[in-house]
Amino acid sequence: QLQASGGGLVQAGGSLRLSCAASESISSIHIMGWYRQAPGKEREPVATISNIGSTYYKNSVEGRFTISRDIAKDTIYLQMNSLDREDTAVYYCYAWKPSATYWGQGTLVTVSS
Repeated sequence: QLQASGGGLVQAGGSLRLSCAASESISSIHIMGWYRQAPGKEREPVATISNIGSTYYKNSVEGRFTISRDIAKDTIYLQMNSLDREDTAVYYCYAWKPSATYWGQGTLVTVSS
């Protein structure tokens, strides 16, 4: 299971940090990351981190968002800085293993102007 938290309302230019806690050791999970779904749009990948620490970012968030993990806490994070209205969405964490993909429940991020 994945438990996401940290969403909320923030003004443009502000920051938020999302957390996603796993119910098992994340060192055994090949890839973890975040997707988001804005109103009226399809779900899209935002950032991922592999079990060897390599990362991927969507172009529009690179340089503003940072994905990280704390293996001791079985948790990944998404630090989001310089937020703008285009970042408003429900953010979902996920975990991919060859056997299955798991999703968290989603946390809403709303960026106001």
